[in-house]
Amino acid sequence: MEEDILTTLKILIIGESGVGKSSLLLRFTDDTFDPELAATIGVDFKVKTISVDGNKAKLAIWDTAGQERFRTLTPSYYRGAQGVILVYDVTRRDTFTRLDNWLNELETYCTRNDIVKMLVGNKIDKENREVDRNEGLKFARKHSMLFIEASAKTRDGVQCAFEELVEKIIQTPGLWESETNNRGVRLSNEDGGGRGGSCSGYCSVL
Repeated sequence: MEEDILTTLKILIIGESGVGKSSLLLRFTDDTFDPELAATIGVDFKVKTISVDGNKAKLAIWDTAGQERFRTLTPSYYRGAQGVILVYDVTRRDTFTRLDNWLNELETYCTRNDIVKMLVGNKIDKENREVDRNEGLKFARKHSMLFIEASAKTRDGVQCAFEELVEKIIQTPGLWESETNNRGVRLSNEDGGGRGGSCSGYCSVL
């Protein structure tokens, strides 16, 4: 039922190669996990409709290659995005230290100042952690980002990451309203105050 959909949102997933961007996307959209998933070439794209606080949103999720040679795609990729998920691998400190580069790129190419950012520390199912949860939280706070740790393998935090991001976008009317005004769409009366404890233990919302 297209009629019920409040808005269509463009969500990006960025981060270094091999941090699990495609695995997070696959877990969220298809609820599958492939340990042998090949590196993304260029851009992958998936659509999923979710319901947050009684409002349905269709997500157009763009997953990009982390490798340098595909960076030519960058400007068009960022254009018009309302949300971005920035991913690092908690077992590889280098993917965490390079987050600043990704934020710089986002600021350079993004067309909206109020884009909602979510930082995801992926692969918490692994033993050899190099980045402490508090480090991720501190970085997220410094850059006004939402934060969650997740595992595409075990499902931990994945659904929550996308839901929290979408909820925050919907609570920032200027981000999406202009595109839906002509259709007479109205938000439901439910207050975005608090959802059930589905994310307990994972989400740290600023």
